[in-house]
Amino acid sequence: MCLPDKSKVFEFCESFIAQRIRGIQSQIKEVSQALASENKSTAGDKHETGRAMLQLEREKLGQQLFEAEKMVELFRRVDRDTNSQSAVLGSLVITNLANYYLAISAGKYTTPETEVYCISTFTPIGKLVLGKSSGDTFTFNNKTHKILHVL
Repeated sequence: MCLPDKSKVFEFCESFIAQRIRGIQSQIKEVSQALASENKSTAGDKHETGRAMLQLEREKLGQQLFEAEKMVELFRRVDRDTNSQSAVLGSLVITNLANYYLAISAGKYTTPETEVYCISTFTPIGKLVLGKSSGDTFTFNNKTHKILHVL
């Protein structure tokens, strides 16, 4: 069995957050530019509807940026060198069915040798894994996972 490189998974999560924030900021810039060009138009009701939709979009993106910034704050608390016997924030949990990195919800980190699901401790499975040690089991979606290693 090939154990995943925990530092590479940490870097994957770090990159995920940076890309997410850049993407949202880019969209906000585009919407702001579109809103500025809408201000120059005087097309009546159609103009007002377009402005309102752009303002709603900007608010939605602002909320997404706020959530991404909260993710950054959580990720700053992740100790990339944590070495606990039980699963904590920053742990890499190897089970008989899947591998989990307890940090942020960043999707699946994949290499030719292994896959790791990057999950938040606030997700349903994250809550189940938190505090567990090697040899412990937990059931998720009617499948029983046995923890082989906590790194």
